[in-house]
Amino acid sequence: MEISLSNPMLEVRVAEHGAELQGIMKNGREYLWQGDPHFWGRRSPVLFPIVGRVYDDVYRYRGGEYRLGQHGFARDMDFVLEGKGDDWAVYSLESSEETLRLYPCRFRLEAGYRLDGSSVIVTWRVENKDAERMHFQIGAHPAFYFPDQLSASGERGYFSFDNPGKLEYISPVGKGCAGDESYVLERDGNGMMPVTAGTFDCDTYIFQDSQLKRVTLHDRSGKPYVSLEFDAPLVALWSPTAKHADCPFVCIEPWYGRCDRYGYDGDFSGREWNQTLEPGEVFEGGYRIVIE
Repeated sequence: MEISLSNPMLEVRVAEHGAELQGIMKNGREYLWQGDPHFWGRRSPVLFPIVGRVYDDVYRYRGGEYRLGQHGFARDMDFVLEGKGDDWAVYSLESSEETLRLYPCRFRLEAGYRLDGSSVIVTWRVENKDAERMHFQIGAHPAFYFPDQLSASGERGYFSFDNPGKLEYISPVGKGCAGDESYVLERDGNGMMPVTAGTFDCDTYIFQDSQLKRVTLHDRSGKPYVSLEFDAPLVALWSPTAKHADCPFVCIEPWYGRCDRYGYDGDFSGREWNQTLEPGEVFEGGYRIVIE
């Protein structure tokens, strides 16, 4: 089931399945990717209790061994609509026998959406309902149409960043897991990152260590199109153009967490970029989508 939220600037749709955004329209234009499975069948999944992959899709935690697929299970579960107004909604997901078979922690996850002018404010609240410490990750994966029709030259547009200094990123090297080597992002004379059909041959750009707090996608003329603002310590950029050169979207993904380092076989509690909650504690995070 979907609900609709609106204000004088935006029309937004959200589904109870995954508490996932389904559409963001402004002036009759759809900004959110509509999920064609030929390219990628999702639109804006909530990533929980992991971001990315655990090595070989297996992890060890609290004395047991568990299998968990990429980005966790929240995106594939039905949430409960807890409340709704004209321009806001809050969904919840509680741990259950089904989730405990995948992740041995009792939790409550809330995902909220609120419209503010030309922005969509996304909020997350995670509560540890266990009697012991809880480790987890959470992240976003919204996909946005490129501003222009794809050109014959493969030009898509540009990214700009709030940090004008040197930016370093890592990328997956195998089994969806990260390598040890970092790279310096190449930018043009205006400090922007050109996006072409070959930009994502590395699969994903992962920026760590709070290097960025705002990423903007521009059209081919340099005009801002959509921005994401966030406090998350990581953000990723991804588009499956390595497999589909004509892919018409790109993802801007704020993350409180990240995939395993390639070959990691330690305890789940020792994963890089985990979030930690003591019993009864609450984590709050989120991000803002700005339609320029």
